[in-house]
Amino acid sequence: MMSNNFKNELEDELSEEYDFSQIKGGVRGKYYKRFQEGTNLVLLDPDVAEAFPTDEAVNEALRMLIRLAKSQVNQGNSNII
Repeated sequence: MMSNNFKNELEDELSEEYDFSQIKGGVRGKYYKRFQEGTNLVLLDPDVAEAFPTDEAVNEALRMLIRLAKSQVNQGNSNII
């Protein structure tokens, strides 16, 4: 059984100095739909992020790489993948 001290610590996780009434612009559930769909977050190195500044640019480049790799495999050059 859980002791009362441990139970109270879990319930009172935030310190009193946090005043959420002063936070402006927050939107509750802003990313809920994306989270439900499943999202993979990837940290790009700065040089890669410079070349591909948007998620659309990254996805387009990766799709092109996939098509290229598949075409190489289909041509009998399986050393690509």
